[in-house]
Amino acid sequence: MTAEETINNVEKALEEIRPFLMSDGGNIRLLSVENSVVKVQLEGACTGCSVNQMTLKNGVEATIKKYAPQITEVINVA
Repeated sequence: MTAEETINNVEKALEEIRPFLMSDGGNIRLLSVENSVVKVQLEGACTGCSVNQMTLKNGVEATIKKYAPQITEVINVA
């Protein structure tokens, strides 16, 4: 899979996740994909949410890995 295909698949995953985050007043933005690591930025209500790390790992990372299995980790850059 090319880097461009990986980014496209990560964006598809984020599009699937976004409505759930927006329903709680948050959002997510893709910053980069480097060496199988995705860097995102949680926005809005997600920045101060006490469960944002759980959301990041169980929701965001799991969904991204479904679309792009080569991804090893998703990191939130504050």
